[in-house]
Parts: sequence; C-alpha cells; structure tokens
Amino acid sequence: MKDILISIAIMLVIGALLGLLLAIASKYLAVKEDERIETVTAMLPGVNCGGCGQPSCVAFATGLVNGEIKKVSGCKVSKPEAWTKIKEYLDSTPGPDGQITKVDI
Repeated sequence: MKDILISIAIMLVIGALLGLLLAIASKYLAVKEDERIETVTAMLPGVNCGGCGQPSCVAFATGLVNGEIKKVSGCKVSKPEAWTKIKEYLDSTPGPDGQITKVDI
C-alpha cells in the first residue's frame, strides 16, 4: 500500500511540474495574431465563394492585411461601400508592428 501512495505522490508532483512548465511556455511562446484580420473579415460578406481567388473570406482578409493582396475590389461579392470602408480601415489602423497596410480599391 505504501508503494502505491508513493507512486501516486510522484505522479502528482510530475503532473504539477509539467503543468507549471506548460503555463510558463504558453505565456512566453504565445503567437500574437493581427487583430485587423478579424475586423476585415467581419467587413467582408462571409460567403466564402472563392470569387477573389482565395479559399475563404478569412484568407482574403489575411492577404489584404499582410499586403499580399493589393486590391479590395478582388472581393466580387462585396459592394463598393464595403471596399471603401475596408480601405479606410486598413489605411488608418496600424498593425502590431506599427506598420500600416496600404490597399487600393
């Protein structure tokens, strides 16, 4: 019986140490995502039609924010008012690195 209790105690200590290590790692190794991607995705229609050449509206928004896609009008489903709103948002809101993404309509 004593051996079982010692084994359980050792497993609890190991589990606590590994849990603490994971908590520390999650704090220092966290990947910060650009919040502009979520905002631009919300401004898009969300139909995931692929008309822009991307597999989803999230992929299109990510391309816009990262500067890989230069024209907001690539989203054929959105209206010109939405294009203007997205352009104004990206032209005025800096990312986590302080850079502003310039896009065309």
